[in-house]
Parts: sequence; C-alpha cells; structure tokens
Amino acid sequence: MPIPLRRRRWALYALFLLPGLSVSAWVTRTPVVRDLLEVSTAQMGMVLFGLSVGSMIGILSSGPLVMRWGTRPVVLVGSSLIVLAMPTIGLGAMAGLPVLVALGLALFGAGMGGGEVAMNIEGADVERIGGRPFLPALHGCFSLGTVIGAGLGILANAVRFPVAAHLSLTGALGAVLLIWALRSIPAGTGLVSSQQRTEQAATPGPAIWKDTRLLFIGGIVLAMALAEGTATDWLPLVMVDGHGFGATMGASVFALFAASMTVGRFAGGPIVARAGRARVLMVSALFAAAGLALISFVDSQGVAVAAVILWGLGASLGFPLALSAAGDSGANPAGRVALASTIGYLAFLVGPPTLGFLGEHIGLRLALVVPLAVVLVAVFLAPSTAPRSIPDEDRSEEFEPVR
Repeated sequence: MPIPLRRRRWALYALFLLPGLSVSAWVTRTPVVRDLLEVSTAQMGMVLFGLSVGSMIGILSSGPLVMRWGTRPVVLVGSSLIVLAMPTIGLGAMAGLPVLVALGLALFGAGMGGGEVAMNIEGADVERIGGRPFLPALHGCFSLGTVIGAGLGILANAVRFPVAAHLSLTGALGAVLLIWALRSIPAGTGLVSSQQRTEQAATPGPAIWKDTRLLFIGGIVLAMALAEGTATDWLPLVMVDGHGFGATMGASVFALFAASMTVGRFAGGPIVARAGRARVLMVSALFAAAGLALISFVDSQGVAVAAVILWGLGASLGFPLALSAAGDSGANPAGRVALASTIGYLAFLVGPPTLGFLGEHIGLRLALVVPLAVVLVAVFLAPSTAPRSIPDEDRSEEFEPVR
C-alpha cells in the first residue's frame, strides 16, 4: 500500500530538521571548541577539513547507493552517522583531541552528504507527484532546525554548559526524530534494477555529465553551497575575530543568519511560482553577495549584523532551487540531482581549509572575498535554471514552478 504523500512530507520535514539541529549545535560551540583544542585559525581549518572529506565520501557514494538500494537505507545510514557524530565531536573537544573532533566531523559530513542527497531525491519525487514547489520548504525545515539549535547553543554558551553533554543530547534528540520519521519513507524511490542498469549501459546516449546546462546548474549549487557553508563553518568566528563580538553574541549572529534562511525558504515557494526560478535565483545570489561584501569590507558591528540578514536571505533559496532545476533538466532525475549535488559539495571540500589558511594570513573578514566572487558567478549562471521548452505530451513529466 503506497504511503500517503502527506506522511512522506512530514517525515522529510523531520529528517531535514535533524541535521539542522546538529549542525547549529556544532557551529554555535566552535569558539569554545577552538579554545578547548588550543588551535590556531589555520589548524581549525584542518579540523574542519574532516567535515569536507566526510561530505565528499557521502556525496560520491550516495548516488550509486540510491540507484542500487533506494533512498530509504541511505537515509537511515546517513542520519545514523549524524547522530553518532555529535557525541564524538563533543568528547574530542573535552579531551583536547583535534583528531577525534575531525573524525567526528568526518562522520557528520559523510552522514549529511550522503543522507541529504538521498533525501533530496526523495523530496524531488514528492515534488513531482504533488505538482507544486516542495524543496524550498523542505530545506526551510533544515534552516528551522538551525534556528532552534542555535538558540539552544546560545543558551549553552551563556550558562557554560559542557560541550560534550550539549552535543550528546543533540544526538539523542536526532535519534528520536529518525526513529519516528523512517517508517514513512517508502522503499524503492530512486532504485534502478540490475536489468535497467544493464539496458542503460547497452543503450548509446549522451552521459548526463556532458549536459552543459546541468553543469551550469551544478555551478550554481556549488556557489550557493559555498555561501551557506561559509556561514556554517566560519560565521561565529568571523564575528568574534573580525568584528570583536563575544562568543555568545557570535552565536547569536549565526542564529540571525539561520532565521533569515528559514524565512527565505518558507516564503520562497509562492515567490518562485510568481516570479520564476531563474529570476529568484539571480536576485538571491545578488543578496548573498551584498551581505558578504558588507561583512568583509565595512568595519562596523551594526552593518555586519544587518548584512547577515542579506546573506541569509540570499543563500536560502539557491541550493534547493538549483537542485530542483537539476531534477527536471532531463531524463534520469535521480542521477542529475546526485551529479549537481556532487558538484555543489566540492564547496565543502575546498571551502573550510581554503578560508582557514587565508584567514590565518589576511583575516577571516577579507577571506570572505572567495565566496563573494563565486556567488557573483552564480548570478550569470542563473538563466540556465529556467524551465526547458518541451512538447505538450511530455509536459506532465516535468515540474514547472511557474504556474
């Protein structure tokens, strides 16, 4: 018996809430973790490299695993790794072991990278069946999780709650969400049978990685992932080291960024339906670029706080809209979403160590020029996400958000 679409939506909402809670629990404690580890900015970049490596392992393996097993087991393994990562990171910080923290971040990255690709494939399937925008609101639940987690992190910083206990409790909450949601994820989504794989291998045709339009869309995913990931990795430290805020206020500014992301994603569906995906992406990239530029070049705490709102609103819709565009850019939507995600997650591989090394020499504020430049490129790539003209008899198979 098919699982009702409503149940699938709510399950995905919970599964996206889980990594949001977890990532903000980590981010809001990064100044404290850095002090516990007694590492420099460059060394902190190398610790964060564990997150990058784990993310790429998860991303690169997720597409083939989904095609062989379907989304459900990949979501289970990915979310379980996130749950396990939280206490690992906390214990590593309390023990003063950068290697253990990096290992925990690698587990987190593998779980989030692999699980999120599978959940995006599942979400794209729900969006296609429902016939209306769903991915922006779905990613909005991730951002809502970051808001809730950031609020708890601010409180934990203010009362000096132990990092290990904080992250372990976050992992326990994530386990509860996973157990509740998994029963509403159907088996078989994204599954490609061995016979189909054999037929695809025997049928000549252009590989999806040769699709120029899809590669452009992947470039947008990369740019917007870098805009979002830079805030996740570095925003509290940028505010502490670059603008002179305390640790609690630095975490509060990240909470403001997360809240802006949440508002943008939940409000984005109707805006996309009215204005069109390409226009919204172009404006979003300009907003994110403006926020990054103001934080980087203007030495003012007030301006920095206001700019974080621009940054968050601008980064909110880029990732889900670009993935939606990848999914309806042609045949094999699961493979297209996986490829675009893989390109995008390169940002998580090179971003943290690059910004860490630059920040060590020129300061974290000026290091923001790197994501600023990449986001500006996305402005020019945005037209590639416009719906492709297709014959009327095939139009029912392509989700078109402009209605």
